[in-house]
Amino acid sequence: MEKIEPGKYVEMVYDLYVVEPDGEQLVHKVEADSPERIVFGVTKGVIVPLEKAIEGLQKGDAFDVKVSAADGFGPHDPEQVAHLEKSLFEVDGKFDDEYVTVGNYIPMMTAEGYRINGKVLEITDKEVVMDFNHPLAGKDVRFHGTIAEVHEATPEELHPAHGCGGCSGCGSDEGGECGCNDGSCGGCH
Repeated sequence: MEKIEPGKYVEMVYDLYVVEPDGEQLVHKVEADSPERIVFGVTKGVIVPLEKAIEGLQKGDAFDVKVSAADGFGPHDPEQVAHLEKSLFEVDGKFDDEYVTVGNYIPMMTAEGYRINGKVLEITDKEVVMDFNHPLAGKDVRFHGTIAEVHEATPEELHPAHGCGGCSGCGSDEGGECGCNDGSCGGCH
């Protein structure tokens, strides 16, 4: 059997937990019918402690790794909380109060044209306060799973037609941005 090493195509299935003082909470599940796909040592955005934990493993091997907030999704950055004019959220001249609600994750575009998700924290008469930190920023996490596949990466796997070829944490092909709509997952940051 092949071992995970640089240049190998890897599929993994896992449960992602937030580790809290009073226990763990499951926040994301990667199932066998839609495994996480990476090219080891090539795919960007893979959390370093997870990458170190799976190196050398083979198909069928299990992994269980706890990752500190600092080594995972980083600390919560107050600079990533934005106060935006309420008019930005109008549809046909009316504020979209069905979609823009406290707690919702809203897809937005940066000035550079990148898609990012923000969580609505507060809505006032004049503004919408949104948090653009990764949903797991500031939280310790645990990845618990198994390796579903390991083989030499094909040219198509090394150079996918779109995106980054995988996003450790959510299975997205969104080139370094997690494509989750609920904001709960998360290997990319």
